Amino acid sequence: MDSTQLANKAQRVVDAVETAIVGKNDVIELALSVLLSNGHLLIEDIPGVGKTTLAKALSSALGLSFKRIQFTPDMLPSDITGSTVYNQKSGEFEVRGGPVFANIVLADEINRTTPKTQAALLECMEERQVTIDGDAQMLPSPFFVIATQNNIEMSGTYPLPEAQLDRFAARIAIGYPDREAERSVLSNQRHHRPVDAIAPVTSAVEILEMQRAVRDVHVDGSVQEYILDLVTATRTLPAVSLGASPRGSLSLLYASQARAALQGRNFVKPDDVKALALVVLSHRLIVRPDQRIRGITAQSCIEEVLNRTAVPVALNS
Repeated sequence: MDSTQLANKAQRVVDAVETAIVGKNDVIELALSVLLSNGHLLIEDIPGVGKTTLAKALSSALGLSFKRIQFTPDMLPSDITGSTVYNQKSGEFEVRGGPVFANIVLADEINRTTPKTQAALLECMEERQVTIDGDAQMLPSPFFVIATQNNIEMSGTYPLPEAQLDRFAARIAIGYPDREAERSVLSNQRHHRPVDAIAPVTSAVEILEMQRAVRDVHVDGSVQEYILDLVTATRTLPAVSLGASPRGSLSLLYASQARAALQGRNFVKPDDVKALALVVLSHRLIVRPDQRIRGITAQSCIEEVLNRTAVPVALNS
């Protein structure tokens, strides 16, 4: 699949999803970039802006299987991964997979469950498999986790640990729609929900082909050095106690390849890296408590790193 074909297929997906998520073309493209880079997505935002709708719309447009897991404090790891059950008819134990066995898994309000249950997703996200009673079970391919959490509700929540956050390729916010987009929502959803009418415009086989094509997008040595400069700088900031990990470097590389491919290019520009650095790296940083009191955030740290790191300008032409 060449870059033009990939960009055309991706645009059809974006157009289909935008019938349900109006006025958020950039958010949809970002989510699709994460999927095509074979990563996972964390959406952190206020209630009611379309986090769940985005996940459902993507699965419908992509023609992929979809399962939603509503996280609650009393949920157990086996409620996610599945367990072995005794079949009285055959007289044997058999594996009964949980809702994680789907192409797109929506982990809704992931921070409402305990760390033990959150950890059930670690193996799924990294290895694309689950271990049930000692037996490894492969998950469907492609496999894409979209987790959501509300950033204003703190009571009864369990913050995601650093190891969990690091497994998300990007963290994004959808934000309020502008007035015109919200007017369109009011007009179009009086009698039906557009997300229910989205028809598949691609398939699992094509998505896998697109993922392979993304990895073939050329990344010049100077762009790789630029990524390394940015990531290394996050580890030396005085305000930061933990910088971005090597997994963060890879996520930024892969997401940049996907962004270039979505724009019909077979090479990565430094601008691709700059456009994605905030959403790919900021959730991997831990700002020192004394700096947080002063108003320093992970986002402002990434912006500082972007402003002071030299860009290989020639490749942006």
